[in-house]
Amino acid sequence: RGEDGHLAYLLRQAQAAARLSLERALASTGLTHPQFVVLTMLKAYPGLSGADCARMALLTPQTVNVIIGNLERDGAIRRAPHPVHGRMLQWTLTARGLALLAKARRGANALEQRLAAGLGKRDVATIRRWLARIAAEFHPD
Repeated sequence: RGEDGHLAYLLRQAQAAARLSLERALASTGLTHPQFVVLTMLKAYPGLSGADCARMALLTPQTVNVIIGNLERDGAIRRAPHPVHGRMLQWTLTARGLALLAKARRGANALEQRLAAGLGKRDVATIRRWLARIAAEFHPD
């Protein structure tokens, strides 16, 4: 522990602390962290299939299927058949889903501000580049 710890462990420790903080921030919305990620992906990329959403969200297809079922039941997303591949379903946010995501995003933005507290814009940009590089090199999918 501490600044002299192994870099991979420090990264894991920071990720665990950030995830716990995000889960606490999401508690008032009723969303879980994975549901928040799925809503975020569907807002950014409307019309994703469940399989594509799973890949982008770094979740298993089985997990995303459960999440999608729950979000659809709650009226946060809706499905439509793919215009070419009719058996493939595409998912989009409903007005309820957009409102729920906006509420959840406020908590996530507050966490982002805490994470960047005390850092300059240059430092934040350097950290973002470093994290993106790690993700690209160690998890190329």
